[in-house]
Amino acid sequence: MQDQIDNRPNPDALLEVVQKEEGEKNRGSLKIFLGMCPGVGKTYAMLQAAQVELNNGKDVVIGYVETHGRKETELLTRGIPIIPRKIVQYRDIFLEEMDLDAILERKPQLVIVDELAHTNAPGMRHLKRYQDVLEILEAGIDVYTTLNVQHIESRTDMISHITGAPIYEKVPDSIVDIAEIELVDLSPEDLLKRLAEGKVYIPDQARAAALNFFREGNLRALREIVLRLAAEKAGKDVQEYMQIMHIQGPWKISHRLLVAISASPFSEALIKWTRRNAESLKCPWYAVYVETSRVLAEEDQQRLSKNIELAKHLGAEIITTADEDIVRGILRVARQWNITQIVFGKPRGRGLVEWFKSRSLLHRLVRESGEIDIHIVGEEEKERETKKQKILPIPESSFSQYGLTCLVIFAITLFCLWVNQWIGSRSIGMIYLLGIVILALFVGRGPVLVAALLSAIIWDFCFLSPKFSFGIQGIESGFVVFSYFVVALVLGQFITRLRAQEKAERRREARISALYMLSQELSQAAGLDEIVIKVVEQLSHFFQAEVAVFLVNPFDNKLSGLPHWASTLKVTEKEASVAAWAFEHGKAAGRFTENLPLSKAYYVPLSTHKGSVGVLGISLPGIQSLSFDQKSLIQAFANQIALVIDRQRLAELAEHARVVAESERLSRTLLNSISHEMKTPIAVITTAIESLNKEDLSSEKRAMIIDEIRSATLRLNRIVRNLLDMARIESGRFKLKKEWADIHDLFNLSLKETQKELAGRQLKVDIQPGIPLIKIDFSLMLEALNNLLLNAALHTPPSSPIELSASVKKNALVIRVADRGPGIDPEILNRIFEKFYRGTGAPPGGTGLGLSIVKGVVDAHGGKVLVQNRPEGGAVFSIVIPLESVPEVHPMPTEEPVKK
Repeated sequence: MQDQIDNRPNPDALLEVVQKEEGEKNRGSLKIFLGMCPGVGKTYAMLQAAQVELNNGKDVVIGYVETHGRKETELLTRGIPIIPRKIVQYRDIFLEEMDLDAILERKPQLVIVDELAHTNAPGMRHLKRYQDVLEILEAGIDVYTTLNVQHIESRTDMISHITGAPIYEKVPDSIVDIAEIELVDLSPEDLLKRLAEGKVYIPDQARAAALNFFREGNLRALREIVLRLAAEKAGKDVQEYMQIMHIQGPWKISHRLLVAISASPFSEALIKWTRRNAESLKCPWYAVYVETSRVLAEEDQQRLSKNIELAKHLGAEIITTADEDIVRGILRVARQWNITQIVFGKPRGRGLVEWFKSRSLLHRLVRESGEIDIHIVGEEEKERETKKQKILPIPESSFSQYGLTCLVIFAITLFCLWVNQWIGSRSIGMIYLLGIVILALFVGRGPVLVAALLSAIIWDFCFLSPKFSFGIQGIESGFVVFSYFVVALVLGQFITRLRAQEKAERRREARISALYMLSQELSQAAGLDEIVIKVVEQLSHFFQAEVAVFLVNPFDNKLSGLPHWASTLKVTEKEASVAAWAFEHGKAAGRFTENLPLSKAYYVPLSTHKGSVGVLGISLPGIQSLSFDQKSLIQAFANQIALVIDRQRLAELAEHARVVAESERLSRTLLNSISHEMKTPIAVITTAIESLNKEDLSSEKRAMIIDEIRSATLRLNRIVRNLLDMARIESGRFKLKKEWADIHDLFNLSLKETQKELAGRQLKVDIQPGIPLIKIDFSLMLEALNNLLLNAALHTPPSSPIELSASVKKNALVIRVADRGPGIDPEILNRIFEKFYRGTGAPPGGTGLGLSIVKGVVDAHGGKVLVQNRPEGGAVFSIVIPLESVPEVHPMPTEEPVKK
């Protein structure tokens, strides 16, 4: 029956199958043509595969392919439609990039994208080409692409160390995990031959490459790396398929070793033996610990932690699983991970019971392992003798529990002696049985065994005939005593086991709840500071401890010497050096470890696959040692915290990249706008000055030229003033010089300064009577009003009227500039006040700063600027500024005449 239960499909695995199939149903498939380096023929192989798909009737397009002028590669592009590349200007250089929007609009079945690790030009939607590919996949389009192994993020550091060449373009391993890999292999000799023939680089570049990156030793190392990567990917795919489809393994495609470890001192020898054999077989190996409800003594916990640390240090992948049946737990893990060989220790118990127990485990493991090979490993005689001296039998229950057991049995005996005159001996046996059941709720298995044995002896001696004798009268009485002992023992052990399992489940539930609460809190945190605050709060609450978090400085990638300000653990210079050691070596350090154990706190590096992002320090007062469960839980916390911090850092980097790209775009826009705007007035001034040098000019023409110079100078001054105002607004040093002013003066001066631009238009000025004085920065508000009038003149027909009005509504001054032009496209209303933004179809001229300056000035006054289209046509801009009470002006007292 148990075998049938174990062979049933895993519900989680079935759910994973459904989710994966659902996700792949809507997402395109990715195929990577992987090579050890440039020149092995990845693009050629990719185009060959594309031609096959095209001949099969599939809609194939080329999104981006780099042929490097190779004729045989260019021939393979014939017949495949090519999406025109997008031209991007960057610092006076025109770059060609893949047009992502055109591909998504075309929506083919398959798109060919070369050079997956490529970095896009600034101004593109994504920073990296692999991000473009992900968006294409999400649109349900299949992708063929190429990649060199040195660009896979987990391999970049190793390959850079081998070749001596820095690697800047990286692709995350998660992209490779979701892709189908086709290995394009070429021997180093053939590649060097191609290089010499000029099929990879031009001759001069080829000679330099052969002396540097393309050395034969480098190529052999790169080939081994890419072959191992392809093999690992194939192994993971097989393992994932077996787990998802619940196929009973092993499939002996390659060797995989599993060693079963425990708190036994003999596990150390098993770990070392497995490491040696895995090294000789060149295969991965795993260490499994099956957690049961049995509570380990402190010494056993320390030994277990030491064994797990040893296995981890020697390169094993640690797997922990929970099961009351050790053999069942080991075999379940072995079949999930497609293990081909299990390493188990020889039976060597410390007594007859332990010897039989270990033999039983071994026999079951051999009998139920199926196709998995079993290695039975013993120890050398010297190691055995050394460890024999260290092994002392440690009782599972404390001596106080044994004392309590004896006391309870003694009390029950006294009670039974008192009631014996009213009830029979069989009822007294039931009283003893009830006492054992109650005892099992509070004590361990050992005391329950003692209680069963002691109660059976006392019951026979004091209450069964012949009384006060250990003799048993008749077969029936003997069977009753034996049955009582068995029932008491089984029932007590069963209740004790259930209680132990309940405690274990509660511990697991507490760990899972703590991790869940932490993940919930971190998912809601906004920003790195809030993440650290949540971490400190959760860990302090769960462990009742002081917590410190050290973060990596993003500028130099070094650990900060001071903990985050939200930390509750006071860290000395010595403690900070322990945290730095943990960060540099990637290992736990400090208290409860063998690395700098005299420290006050326990320090764990916050590690991701890219490296450490910080260190977590936790001080647990009153605790002499950390159990394996506690260390595992702290490590689980650390892993989750590291992932969240790394995700936040990536988000910040992405935002920084977006800001940089936006800054580049704005800079280009500014330079283009300013250069165009300044050229016109400068050209006018230059031409006018040259004309003034002519001697035959009449006074009227000279006056006209001077007027042109004046107008061009005013226009140039307006451009410079706008730039300076925008710089002041963005610098944060925008201080107002408020003074009391009359709205009539503001309107009159603004109309005077813009009279040339407004010439020929019908102007309607409407000022509500009785408007009080307003407290404003007069020059800045004048500049804002000028910009609104000039904006209306620029975007409306020359003969259309402009309305300027002022009124008081709800204790606020409202200044309106309305026109009768075409209005503003509703789609750009929310962007109208952005810097350098100019709507589509805007007439030439202008820097795109005027309305941004208006908004900055009005915001500085505590007001707001609004824009909307008029129902009858045109647009209206409204400036709303809160009014301040005008101070009362008292007349000066008249001086009395001085009396002489």
